[in-house]
Amino acid sequence: MIQKLSRNNKIGLFFFLAFIISMSLIWTFEERFDKQRWKNQPDSRYQMIDDLIESQLLMGTTKAQVISLLGEPTSSSQTDKDSFIYNIGDPPSFFNSRKEHLLIIFVDQKVDEVTLAYE
Repeated sequence: MIQKLSRNNKIGLFFFLAFIISMSLIWTFEERFDKQRWKNQPDSRYQMIDDLIESQLLMGTTKAQVISLLGEPTSSSQTDKDSFIYNIGDPPSFFNSRKEHLLIIFVDQKVDEVTLAYE
């Protein structure tokens, strides 16, 4: 059957299969946010950070709700922007990179932005 496909159809099929395989691998190896693991294994939080940000789980929540879910922040600021900062651990790396933190910015006492911040 594949022999009967035109060259363009074979190329399209190849890219479609490559997309399906890559998405499956990402889904399999990406860590999902887990409240207990976040609190008990702070050095491996970096593994869950993408899911936490992309899921928008924290958007619109209050400070008390964030603390209930993530625990007490490493630091907070009310000078420039009302925000919480959480350490996320150090991912394995071949070279020293800038340290990353989870930055949660509040507007009117509710989460407005969740992003990575760099030292």
